[in-house]
Amino acid sequence: MRSPEEKIWRGAVVLTIAAFVTKLLSAFYRVPYQNIVGDVGFYIYQQVYPIYGIVMSLALYGYPIVISKLVAERVAGRDHKGVVSVLLVSLLFLCSLGLLIFSVLYVGAKQVAIWMGDAELAPLVRLLSFSFLLFPFIALLRGYFQGENNMIPTAVSQVGEQLVRVMTIIFLSYLFIKSGRTVYDAGAAAVFGSFAGGLTALLLLTAYWLRRANRGKIHITWKSADAKHIISYLLIEGFIICVTNMALTLTQLVDSFSLLPLLVERGKESFEQAKIWKGIYDRGQPLIQLGTVVATAFSLALVPLISGAKKRENEQFIREKTDLSLRIATVIGLGASLGLMCLIRPVNIMLFENDLGSLSLAILAASIFFTALALTLSALLQGMGHEWIAVAGVCVAVAGKAVCNWLLIPLFGTAGAAAATALSYAAMSCFLYVMLRRKLHVCFPKKTYLYPVIKAAAAMVVLLQLYTLLAETLGSGRLFAAGEAVAGVLLGGATYIIIIIKGNVFSQQELSFLPFGDKLRLLLKTGDR
Repeated sequence: MRSPEEKIWRGAVVLTIAAFVTKLLSAFYRVPYQNIVGDVGFYIYQQVYPIYGIVMSLALYGYPIVISKLVAERVAGRDHKGVVSVLLVSLLFLCSLGLLIFSVLYVGAKQVAIWMGDAELAPLVRLLSFSFLLFPFIALLRGYFQGENNMIPTAVSQVGEQLVRVMTIIFLSYLFIKSGRTVYDAGAAAVFGSFAGGLTALLLLTAYWLRRANRGKIHITWKSADAKHIISYLLIEGFIICVTNMALTLTQLVDSFSLLPLLVERGKESFEQAKIWKGIYDRGQPLIQLGTVVATAFSLALVPLISGAKKRENEQFIREKTDLSLRIATVIGLGASLGLMCLIRPVNIMLFENDLGSLSLAILAASIFFTALALTLSALLQGMGHEWIAVAGVCVAVAGKAVCNWLLIPLFGTAGAAAATALSYAAMSCFLYVMLRRKLHVCFPKKTYLYPVIKAAAAMVVLLQLYTLLAETLGSGRLFAAGEAVAGVLLGGATYIIIIIKGNVFSQQELSFLPFGDKLRLLLKTGDR
C-alpha cells in the first residue's frame, strides 16, 4: 500500500506531466498559426486569448482544486451523501457564475472590443463567451476525480482538450486564409477551436464519470447549513486559487486593453501599423510560456507536499523544499532568460520568418526569470496557507504592469510594454520573496549556491555571444537561423547545466526530483571522483 503522501506526490507528477504537455502544445501551435495568418492575424487572436486564459484557469486550476478539497474531506470521512451535496451545490454555483460571465461578455462584446481599441473584435469576444457555459461541468468533474485522488481523468481531458483545440485552430485557420477569408474570420475560427477543445474535455470527463468504480444511484441531499459552507468556500477559496493562477493571463489582459490604444495615441504608428506591431510583440508570449513551463508545473506540484508538511508542523521539511524549489526556479529561469536573450534573433527568424521586434522580444525574455521565481514563490506561500499574500502578489504584478504600460509605451512603444512586463514580474517576485522570508525567518537561496549559478550564467552568455557573432558571418536565411538557434540551445544549455551540476548546486538526492535526474546524477558522480 502506498502512503497518502506518496499518492499525493504521484498524483502531482501525473498533473505535472499533463500540464507540461499541455503548455508545450499551447505554446507551439502559435508558431504555425502566426505563419499562416501573419502578424495582424496573430494580433487579433492574442487580443482575445486572455479571456480564454481565464476560462482555462477556472476550469483547470481554480475550481477543480477547491472542489477536490471539499470532496477529499468527505471521502476521508466515508461521507457519500456529503460528496453528493458538494457536487450538487458546486454545480449550481458554477453554472450561475458561468451563465453570468457568458451574459456579460455576449451582451457587452462590442463594448469590450471598443475598450481593446478594435471594434472588429466584437464577434470573437461574443463567440468566446460560449466557453464559459462549458467550464462549470468541466471544473466539477475534474474536481470530483481529483478529490477521489484519481488524477488520470484530469490529465487525459487536459491533453485531449489541447490536442483538439490546436488541430482545429491550425486546420480552420489554414482553410479560411486559403479560401480568401479575412484574418478576423481566421481569428473567429481559432476561437471556435477553443470551444471545440472544451467540448472534447467535457466528453472525456463524462466518459470517465460513467465508468467510475462507485457508480450507482445518487441520492440528492440538501442541507442549508452545509450548502452555505460550500458556497462560502467556493467564493473565497475559489477566488484565491483562480486569481493566483491567473498572473500571466491578467498581465496579458492589461496589454489587450492598453497596448494598442497607447500605440495609436503615441502618434508614431497608424492604426494598421499599431496592429502589426502588437502582433510582433505578441510573438514573445509563447516564448515566455515555454521558458516558464517547467517552473510552473513544478510549483503546482509542490503545493500538496508543502501543505502536508504544514499540517504536520514539519518546519524542517518546509524549509528544505522551499530552498530546493527556489534553487530550481532560479536555475531554470535564469538559464532560460539569458539563453533566449542571446539567441533571440535566430530564434525569431526560425519561428516567425523575420527578425522584426527582436529588441522587444529580448526584453520579454528577461521576464522569464522573474516569472519563474514569482510563480514558484506564489505556490510555496499557498502551500503554507498564506493564499492572500499570493493574491496580493498578483495584484502587485497587474497594477505594476498597468502603470508601467502607461508610462513606458508612449516613450518606447512595444519595447516599453516588454519592459513593463519584466518590471511587473520583478516587483511581484520581490514582494513575495520578502513576505516568504518574514514567514520562515530564513534567507533563500543560500549564498553558497549563488556563485556557481552566476558562474554558469556568465560562461553561457560569453559562449553564446561569441557563437552568434561567428554564426552571423557564415550564413543567413530562415533555415540557417533554425540551425543556429538549435545548435545554440544545445551548446549553451549543455555548458550551463554542466557547470551547475559540477558546482554542486543540487545534491544527488535533490537531482532525483528533476527531469532526467538520473542522468544528471552521473555528472555529479563524475565530478566527485
